[in-house]
Amino acid sequence: MNWIEVLEKRIKAKRQILFQKDDEFIQELLLLINQQSRQTVILWALDLAEETVILLEQKYPADIRARQALEMTKLWACGEIKMPVAKKAILACHAAAKELSSLEDIAHYHAVGQACGTVHANGHAIGYPIYDLTSIIRKYGIENCKEPIENRKSYYIDKLLYWKEHHMEFPGNWASFLQ
Repeated sequence: MNWIEVLEKRIKAKRQILFQKDDEFIQELLLLINQQSRQTVILWALDLAEETVILLEQKYPADIRARQALEMTKLWACGEIKMPVAKKAILACHAAAKELSSLEDIAHYHAVGQACGTVHANGHAIGYPIYDLTSIIRKYGIENCKEPIENRKSYYIDKLLYWKEHHMEFPGNWASFLQ
């Protein structure tokens, strides 16, 4: 069964999250993530989250929760604040999703939250693409998503390879637990 057929079944079953980390479509990316340093994965995830935060700020200019989650997470990664402060902001970002009716934007808020959670554990990193790809299907529909989904997956890989080569250029200091 190809990935579109899998997604069609999940849509028919009214699943909110359309991808899973054990999906064949995700495996190449997951393998590549698992081969990277923790710092590389964090920089990758937060870079992707920044793009999504900008999109959410354009749609919901009064809602600062996604931006706060991202900024608090950056401070946490640099050792400037402790995890409970960042965790509170990340949970608020996830909570914002519960206030929306747009399935696309619900997925966007969760994508940001998952990317921020990468500072806690690399396992959260795959959460960003799972939710972000879901948002693309919600935007384009299953019948028009093949090219945007495949392009986005390639973008994730390119961005991850970029951070693999450039993670040493991070201008800040890493928290002691990330060194």
